[in-house]
Amino acid sequence: MVDQRRVQSFVKAIRPRYEDFLAQMVQVPSISMDPVRAGDMRRMAELAAACLREVGAEATIVETGGYPLVSGGWTLGTSYPTVTIYNHLDVQPAQEPEWKREPFAFKKENGLYHGRGATDDKGPALAALFGALCAVEQGVPVNVRFLWELEEEIGSPHFAAALNNRKAIPPPDSVVVSDTIWIAKGRPAVPYGLRGLLGARLILRTGEKDAHSGLTGGAARNPLAELMEVVQDCVDAKTGRVKIPGFYDDVVEPTEEELRDFLKSGFRVDRFKTAYGFRSIRTDDPLEVMRRIWAMPTFEVHGLNGGYQGAGIKTVVPSYGEAKISMRLVPNQVPETIFALLKNYVARLNPDVTVIQEGVLRPFRGLFQGPYVEAISRAMKKGFGKEPALVREGGSIGAVVIMQQTWHVPIVFMGLSLPEHGYHAPNEYFDWRQASGGILAFAHYCSELAAMGKVEPEQEKRGRRRTVGGKSQRGW
Repeated sequence: MVDQRRVQSFVKAIRPRYEDFLAQMVQVPSISMDPVRAGDMRRMAELAAACLREVGAEATIVETGGYPLVSGGWTLGTSYPTVTIYNHLDVQPAQEPEWKREPFAFKKENGLYHGRGATDDKGPALAALFGALCAVEQGVPVNVRFLWELEEEIGSPHFAAALNNRKAIPPPDSVVVSDTIWIAKGRPAVPYGLRGLLGARLILRTGEKDAHSGLTGGAARNPLAELMEVVQDCVDAKTGRVKIPGFYDDVVEPTEEELRDFLKSGFRVDRFKTAYGFRSIRTDDPLEVMRRIWAMPTFEVHGLNGGYQGAGIKTVVPSYGEAKISMRLVPNQVPETIFALLKNYVARLNPDVTVIQEGVLRPFRGLFQGPYVEAISRAMKKGFGKEPALVREGGSIGAVVIMQQTWHVPIVFMGLSLPEHGYHAPNEYFDWRQASGGILAFAHYCSELAAMGKVEPEQEKRGRRRTVGGKSQRGW
């Protein structure tokens, strides 16, 4: 096992190096969804590989047919257990007017690290790196592999094919993912499930050009108004209840045991509202909020295009309208089935509306109990002083499902980000308290894995069996 005092000394000494690495990474605008950033994506991969090599790990830039990914780490012995630590180094765009400083100019201020990508997901990736380095330097008998993706924010379109390169990306005995968010500051969380995502665009064209509303209004069709009617028939805007027939047929509701765990998590509605800047939400019942954000599907409207978008009002009847929507999905919803339900339903509501699919991420079923969950819980307590809550995660990580389907190994989570850090939001930041606790936790997790050795499949299976609806289920 690693020595706690030596780990703490390591964390204190490594801080300047951590901050230097993070500054270099944040200053690369690795926006995967922007084609003009292709050069920056390559630069990000080269910088990531250089960081690995600088701490003594080997590193390979793996070509994927899209943006590359970076694979590397330490292989110390064939008889040792091997863990792959997954993070992503691509980021969301940063065009919101609310940014208080240049998003890709790293700023260190009173233990806070400002900049796009600081918490999602470059800061946690580096905490994992230095935590593993600490364990390796103390001689912990574990092989650590890093898998740093550059297409997570666009749905991991080339990730599955890349995993077939077994020489560059050898299959591990287990995976730990560090790309999730805690319930609140001071309240660690270990998710065991992720919602999936199905995006779509609803498009309606009713003319060749916009027309004067005084000359044509009343006779002309209004595509924006018709799309709003379609959306209204798909979802109850006040309650969030989806109206598409058959939408809930395959949903597995959380069990009573899961709901009890949710209640023990320490979740507070007031903190949730403050962290995300909400003035009001659909319900203030804590259990119902948790059920909705972790365990139930959704239908969201993200944008409406068409007509006049400038200041004031221009009195035109639009010729074109587009609604951008998505649905978060939960086990056992199948994205292809849900898309067919949506498309057929919209065709009945308005046959002139075209439905175009925009990306698919499947929901994930993870470990709820067993040796890996126990190990991650002990490591988190060593790092942050508290047992983590076992919860589900409302977001989606496409690579997790792909790793599960390809490798068939245990996958657990050790997220380090807080709600107030600004995932996908302006003024994103990370902080040294979370980073330093993460370094401690990852060092101890490597030590826990070494003590476990190679867990036999039957041992691991005991942590994957749950009863749902009277039937034995695997994967929760």
